[in-house]
Amino acid sequence: MNPIKKLIRKLHDYGKLVMFGHTVFSLSFGLVALLAASDGRPLPRVVFWATAAFLGARAGANALNRAVDAKIDAKNPRTANRQIPRGEISVAETVIFTLLCFAGMVLGAYMLNPLCLVLSPAALFLMFIYSYTKRFTWLCHLVLGVTCACAPVGAWLAVTGRFSLPPLLLGAANCLWTAGFDIIYGSQDYDFDKANGLHSIPVRFGIKSGLRISTGFHVAALGCLAAFGLISPLMGPLYGTGLLVIAGLMAVQHRLVSPGRLENVTFASYSVSQLTSLTLLLFGVLDIYL
Repeated sequence: MNPIKKLIRKLHDYGKLVMFGHTVFSLSFGLVALLAASDGRPLPRVVFWATAAFLGARAGANALNRAVDAKIDAKNPRTANRQIPRGEISVAETVIFTLLCFAGMVLGAYMLNPLCLVLSPAALFLMFIYSYTKRFTWLCHLVLGVTCACAPVGAWLAVTGRFSLPPLLLGAANCLWTAGFDIIYGSQDYDFDKANGLHSIPVRFGIKSGLRISTGFHVAALGCLAAFGLISPLMGPLYGTGLLVIAGLMAVQHRLVSPGRLENVTFASYSVSQLTSLTLLLFGVLDIYL
């Protein structure tokens, strides 16, 4: 195979491995935080290194999850077609890729400010421990949410170098929103997870109750987004309009799935969530600059 084509193929394989298209889930929260913290005028170097840190963390965390779950993925008919079970990418290769990504994240944190660097081990710990949580706790969805919440909180710290309430509200929204759609996504693996001793909210409480918990998380996430808008001077009517659109998308998301109708799980949890994230980014950016 032509070396260039081989490189493109490998990049494509890694893109699928880390689900690069899903980067938008937390990226929107991070960008809104970055712009709000800088009054819409972030320094180019901050944008560059914050983006590098985010992409390194996001790609590394997903690659690590694939490596840790390789044997589980091979047993599950839904995931047996992923790259590692199929032998397209080895576990060792994935681990090396993960380490390189995490090194990029730490370098980005170092280049931003001392607080970001000091907190980087905590972010690495969350990304590491999440991959194991479904082996011992049904709180795995919330651990994933807390890990994703590092994006808006970290973006704010990258600009200001200090904690404050607005990024914590955005982080809480990101956490609850992510946990909510992850519960929806996990519902399709109820039988497999239960048979293999894996933990999740649907396994612990049943699919019906799990979906209700997911709804509660999303309502709470919407409340956190509203609170952020109320205390942020840059957010106004356009941001509020975006929240109404997001509320509508959440309503659609939960109408698409029920215990007896799980065929729409992937579309509801991923495709609708991508639209939700992009809506937050669009209306947040519009309100900052208009």
